[in-house]
Amino acid sequence: ADRPVDRALDGAISKLIELGDIRGKAGERTTIHTFGKIPAPRVLVAGLGKADDFDVHAVRNLSAEVARACRKPAVNTVATVVHGAGIGGLDPDACAQAVAEGALLGAYQFLRYKTEADDDDKAAIGQLTIVEHDASKVEGMAAAANRGRVMAEATNLARDLANEPANNLNPTDLAGRAGDVASAPNLEIEVMEEEEMAAKGMGSLLSVARGSIQPAKLVRISYKGRGGEGYDLALVGKGITFDTGGISIKPAQGMEAMKADMTGAASVIAAMQAVAALEPKADILAIAPCTENMPGGNATRPGDVVSAMNGKTIEILNTDAEGRLVLADGLCYARELGARHLVDVATLTGAVSVALGDQCYGLMTNNDALAKRFEAAAEAAGERSWRLPMFKEYGEQLKSNVSVVKNIGGRQAGSITAAKFLEHFVDEKPWVHLDIAGVDMASKDKGWVTKGASGQVVRALVNLAVGFADE
Repeated sequence: ADRPVDRALDGAISKLIELGDIRGKAGERTTIHTFGKIPAPRVLVAGLGKADDFDVHAVRNLSAEVARACRKPAVNTVATVVHGAGIGGLDPDACAQAVAEGALLGAYQFLRYKTEADDDDKAAIGQLTIVEHDASKVEGMAAAANRGRVMAEATNLARDLANEPANNLNPTDLAGRAGDVASAPNLEIEVMEEEEMAAKGMGSLLSVARGSIQPAKLVRISYKGRGGEGYDLALVGKGITFDTGGISIKPAQGMEAMKADMTGAASVIAAMQAVAALEPKADILAIAPCTENMPGGNATRPGDVVSAMNGKTIEILNTDAEGRLVLADGLCYARELGARHLVDVATLTGAVSVALGDQCYGLMTNNDALAKRFEAAAEAAGERSWRLPMFKEYGEQLKSNVSVVKNIGGRQAGSITAAKFLEHFVDEKPWVHLDIAGVDMASKDKGWVTKGASGQVVRALVNLAVGFADE
């Protein structure tokens, strides 16, 4: 503890260590009042935990926890060292990014409707200064911290969208929020209306929209950093702005959470915000098919047969298996636009939560190389994915007596059969399917994850997209 701050405090930190009041355990925080010895009124000493467990992900989580600790008492200005870049031996740039990322992610709150929140509830850090005494490192660390800011702001946008109640975020509203993102000069947006969807043969997507008075929208955001033909990567996100289950209606208990059934769309829209800011030399596309799934006099019925954009017929046995129906046409459209790699993101099945809980999201693929690229991108973001098998035998559960495929495959392997359904619409393009239904909402704050919409998968998608600039 022989550091400038400790010396300025007459060795107070060292003394507390000697007394055992500061032990350095992970998550431990000790506030020391300075009583005018330095300009800052308080110093917060944070425990880093065991050296063997300390990495850049621990830095991100620590920074998030510290940001939350600064709410009460409210702290407007914070200066911090780059945790881990000293005796931790970690890369200073990676640590600077993690500090900035973690602070912004941890400080996040959704308070739009908390009209009677007190000042402590609304408290947020106004300025975060990262301190580095080695001038030769400052430029690289500043650029890295800015990357962290870009990543965190995109994640927080996805959180905002997923936390928004459905009465204030219908498909038209979501398309409008996508338009705000696409106001960046290097992004272009097209919002397709139902008439054009019908002309393109998107009967699968439109079948979900039939029960709602809200018109479906299909959002396309494109980024041309390389300026080549087609797109290196397409991100396709499920945009069900509220899911009642349709005619196959869900139980009332817990249905309010279905406002977040558009988290896949929120994730790909938010990822494009970060892509635009980071400006990789790659061509990236985002597709978000957006609709409500509602019961109504014109709603799709169990047993109806519809056709997707690629001409494949689908027997709809359960209208609550609607996410795969909108993704089917979204994937077809991405292929039509020349996407060479496909990644879809969706809160698709409750089965994935049963299988994997809330510790990771499910990954299914037809291409090992693309899956490994995504896994590396997720690892760099501090997220976990888990690959589930895609044996051809699972596809037999989807055989229909009246159409090419049916939209459910029974109770067994529900997450996998949902992916096998989507495989009908990728035309053997390298493809990864991410089922985030177990991780999209968090029940409590933990590390960089905040209660409510978690924002998981956004930074992983950005890492993957930026990686295509290396090709």
